[in-house]
Amino acid sequence: MDRVLHLGPLVLPWMLLVLLGAWQLGTMVHERLAARRGLTGGPHGWRLPLVALIAARLGFVLRYADLYASAPVAVLDIRDGGWSPWAGLGAALLYVALLWLRRSPWRQSATAGLATFAGVWLLGWGVLQATAPREQAALPSWQGVALDARTVALPELKGQPVVVNLWASWCPPCRREMPVMLQAREAQSPQSQVRFLWVNQGEPPETVARFAAQQRLPAADVLLDSAGQLGSALGHKALPTTLFYDRQGRLAAVRVGELSAATLAQHLALISGHSAP
Repeated sequence: MDRVLHLGPLVLPWMLLVLLGAWQLGTMVHERLAARRGLTGGPHGWRLPLVALIAARLGFVLRYADLYASAPVAVLDIRDGGWSPWAGLGAALLYVALLWLRRSPWRQSATAGLATFAGVWLLGWGVLQATAPREQAALPSWQGVALDARTVALPELKGQPVVVNLWASWCPPCRREMPVMLQAREAQSPQSQVRFLWVNQGEPPETVARFAAQQRLPAADVLLDSAGQLGSALGHKALPTTLFYDRQGRLAAVRVGELSAATLAQHLALISGHSAP
């Protein structure tokens, strides 16, 4: 579940901040130990993290290869947040092992840098897990009017998986992920029965209706929230934000930012009761 830091209009995932901090500390340890041995920082200060990042991305892409096959350019779009951390760490360990096999003069400093990175990263991950709310948030007590004029109350949807997408027509990543979500809705199996809801934030009904018609969104699943009350109540003002609730009405995951077909499938697996590919 994404936990984020809000700095005015800027939204930063805490895990990303932990990752950047761990990388900086690991690089510093590597360079200082190398300097003590009379060596320059060498190429490993940037090669090692690059190898790890590429491996982390490829690990995720291979897991959802069938989804990326239909849109191979999406592999390069890392804004979707699709990473396999353990694949990245495994590649980094292999890189350091090769340095030892080749008796590289930087093997000890690179190992110390990687150990520092891994320690800080795992510590940060543990702290975030330990400080996470013990009880999962439930479907909020909010109701909105859909474009078909029916009222939809979120608590009444308990019993089926629910995806709540907070969006606006002026938001480019919101527009880009619309076809992905609509395709996933139409392609789901009868056993999944995931309810997708697009809750517009802060726009007049005529604007929402025009955009929904252009995107061919189902009128019964597009809700109006002209005052942005739901986003404020949930503490998510960044757009797009997508919340995933399981059959018990418990919040299972939050994605702040654009979803690709692969990252959407990853999150749907958490609430649909089916394993991701």
